[in-house]
Amino acid sequence: MSTGARYDGIADWYDTEFQPAPLESETWEVLLRLLGDPAGALIDVGCGTGSYAAALAERGWDVTGVDISEDMLRLARERGVRTVRADATSLPFADGSFDAAISVFTNTDFDDLAAVVREITRILRPGAPLVHLAVHPCFVGPHSMYDPEGGVPVLQPGWYRSEVRYTEAPGVWRESGVRIRVGATHLPLGLFLQTFVDAGLGLERIEEPAGREYPFGLALRWRR
Repeated sequence: MSTGARYDGIADWYDTEFQPAPLESETWEVLLRLLGDPAGALIDVGCGTGSYAAALAERGWDVTGVDISEDMLRLARERGVRTVRADATSLPFADGSFDAAISVFTNTDFDDLAAVVREITRILRPGAPLVHLAVHPCFVGPHSMYDPEGGVPVLQPGWYRSEVRYTEAPGVWRESGVRIRVGATHLPLGLFLQTFVDAGLGLERIEEPAGREYPFGLALRWRR
């Protein structure tokens, strides 16, 4: 199954049931704060149904949303987002095309995160930020039964250090969850962070949003 096909056919469910109010979340607050004031052309890599891209455009960014799922892009376009269907490992833009980039909860969707980060780095202008809100590799993954509502993960031995694409694991257990539908890719924290360093990015800020006892997400601002 291709990366794009994983989300084709579930866009409406994702938008109305899985992520019904993204702009009321701590994710949105952290994204705005780390990104800063509008300053030109912004690319949203893995934009999905376009909630964040549309809201950032309303705030003054010149936004382009990129995703490989045509089903997800259908809803992004309905929100008025300018979209491009593309594989994130081969972005159809010239070097230095963008003043900023975001990517929200995509690290577990990309089969080759290193290639994606290299491409984002390539199309950013020198000095431009990349704000990435990630699924936290320590607490969410094949090794962790983590119910965000309960807030306390139950870790399973033998899985954390594995670099795997998984559809069946102790961490896939919620019948209503997105991972049981599309699977996920896991990198342990050290390898995940090193991916950005190897692409030539400098880390400016790292946060573990404090809304839960154990964080679901990891927020990072890198600089080209």
